[in-house]
Amino acid sequence: MRFRDGIFIITEENNCPLYNVGEEMEVIEGALKMPAGKTTCLVLAKDIIDLTTEDVPYETLHQGTSEKTKFECGGCTGIIRFEFKKEKGYATLQMNLLAAAERKEKIREVAQYAVTLRSISLFSALSDDDLLDLSTLLEFEDYDWGFPIAQKGDPGLKLYVIISGKVDVVDDDGVVLAEMGTGDVFGEMSLLSGGPVTTTIQAAAPCKIATLSQKNFRHVLNRYPALQVFFYKLLVSRITKINEQRAEELSSGMVGQLSDISAVELCQMINTSQKTGHLKIETNEINGRILFNEGEVVKADFGFKQGKEAFYEVLALTEGRFKFTQGLTSNDRKLPVIGGFMAMLMEGMKRLDDLRH
Repeated sequence: MRFRDGIFIITEENNCPLYNVGEEMEVIEGALKMPAGKTTCLVLAKDIIDLTTEDVPYETLHQGTSEKTKFECGGCTGIIRFEFKKEKGYATLQMNLLAAAERKEKIREVAQYAVTLRSISLFSALSDDDLLDLSTLLEFEDYDWGFPIAQKGDPGLKLYVIISGKVDVVDDDGVVLAEMGTGDVFGEMSLLSGGPVTTTIQAAAPCKIATLSQKNFRHVLNRYPALQVFFYKLLVSRITKINEQRAEELSSGMVGQLSDISAVELCQMINTSQKTGHLKIETNEINGRILFNEGEVVKADFGFKQGKEAFYEVLALTEGRFKFTQGLTSNDRKLPVIGGFMAMLMEGMKRLDDLRH
């Protein structure tokens, strides 16, 4: 089988879970090189291999000018379009110099914030080389006082890192609930949970914000495991603070809908307040229950599943009715804990994230 060499560049992208506009795929001597550090999409890889082995022109001549052929990959939830960039024989020095110049310019932009980035706990576990690579994915934006950086109800599409200045977290009436400053991070809850922005964030002073797109956020989580730990701990911390405000509602039991409070938040609330009782879950098709003894899970069943697997199924629910009732029988109080709550919560959230992507 004969392979033609070639470099292909992504020119359009719509909800592709992996790749961005401008990223390149290269075929040389039968070997396919995909964008560095990312999971390989087998559908796209097959499309490119097919192009290089079939008699498909990369470019066509039209009215005396050469026009690039547009190719398309739409094998999953998203779609990308790409075109031939240049044969390997013509890429060489000029293209390498251009790529090096673009990277150098990006590094120069990032370098002025190097000290600040290094001092932020988010990046503290990264080596200097890893931090530099990650930093080239950041976009830096300036906001004037009072400007709404993220608004409640909007899709969660970015991670925000405050480089300088400060921001306010405000409620629907414009009342300031909290303040964040240099080094603080926000937007991670929406990116991890897949839900919309839950509160409005506005600039409390002129500030500079570094942002990371949703797609690049998933990329760096996969590439740097230390960041997974940081963000899941941060998410749990955020949920804990919310739950402390709601914990009093559990004093005489609570009834509600999972569309109003997520199962993750609900279980975390029960754990944080160290409540003892049963949480009953009713959906259109399946019912279940989780027994808590001083905040720890001692029994769980959901449909035909039991134990940890039942607990993970409940965490994934977005619709249904719940009722928490205090108290356990003497026999239920003797049941052993089925697993460390925080470890199970993090595993359940990881499974949720894997399902979404």
